[in-house]
Amino acid sequence: MRTRWITLLALLTLMAAACNSGSPIEGPAGDTPAEGDAAACEEGETDGDLLLYNWSEYIDPELVEAFESEHGVTLTEDFYPSNEEMLARVQSGASGYDVVVPSDYMVSIMIEEELLLPLDRDAIPNWENISDQFLAPPYDPDLEFSMPYQWGTTGLGVNLDAVGEDYEPSWGLVFDADLADEHAGRISMLDDPRETLGAALVYLGYSINSTSEDELAEAAELVAEATGRLAAYSSDQYSDLLMAGETVIAHGYSGGFFAAYDEAENPDQWDYFVPAEGGTIWTDNMAILGDAPHPCTAHTFINFILDAENGAALTNWTYYASPNAAAEENIISEILEDPAIYPDDELMANLQFIEDTGDFEIQYQDHFSRAKG
Repeated sequence: MRTRWITLLALLTLMAAACNSGSPIEGPAGDTPAEGDAAACEEGETDGDLLLYNWSEYIDPELVEAFESEHGVTLTEDFYPSNEEMLARVQSGASGYDVVVPSDYMVSIMIEEELLLPLDRDAIPNWENISDQFLAPPYDPDLEFSMPYQWGTTGLGVNLDAVGEDYEPSWGLVFDADLADEHAGRISMLDDPRETLGAALVYLGYSINSTSEDELAEAAELVAEATGRLAAYSSDQYSDLLMAGETVIAHGYSGGFFAAYDEAENPDQWDYFVPAEGGTIWTDNMAILGDAPHPCTAHTFINFILDAENGAALTNWTYYASPNAAAEENIISEILEDPAIYPDDELMANLQFIEDTGDFEIQYQDHFSRAKG
């Protein structure tokens, strides 16, 4: 997924405090664990209810119910449309969230900013179910701060009745006026600076992680021109808008489209593809905030998701690929055998991970805000 060669600078320091049932772990000042400290939790231990900050429609409600029933706690979800919005909320401090689900490049940013709690592997024995492919990701080389949740690609979903069976599989459906004007007012793009500007960069032949001011300005101009053709910028309703007929071309995440198509009256009416110019591959990850009120419940939740059967249930509901090798025997065959969900080597070679560009990140956010108008 997103190739990120970030050096991990944060040091893991173990703390001796233990989690007490019903209350958060206490640090030297009587608060939640100090920055850089790891919680010391037992397998299956809980220390209160869980507040999960996640992407919308990203966990099977039956899994939520199963976790609550199995561990006698309440799981409350709150949602964000982009990594950047999640980061801003967390940076404000005392968010109250326990577990967040950042994408790969955002994990490295949050590690660098010391926002995440080092994980206690003893409380997450199911980490051993993780596929070898995800055991040493460049954004968290030793999985000290995160555990993989789901992975997939970003591309375009289309209504074949509108674009035709022989449509051009290109980002030009959004950015080329000759191709896109026909569908003006019926196109949506993700409300995400890195994904949307990244799509424009790739279309122009540049790296999705460009740190060239000239290249980024060119991509932003392309996005600004496309804004006039859009029905919406949306990171959580893109598939709903497409299926409702309000759009016929939608920029979004692979699993979101597949789950929607699976429920459609005529699945053959819809298609999803990664444009010929290339696209994004990503990993979303479970992490515990450094000021999480309930770090032991958070560890127990991560271990629950990494269970083989629960990992399969998650993928069977989201239609995203699973990083859980032990889950594969329980994943339905139409998902496992779909190359758009589990890309073959040829497609993988045409995908890029979004990388942390350091101080240049603010340029992406500023250009995107202006491009949206």
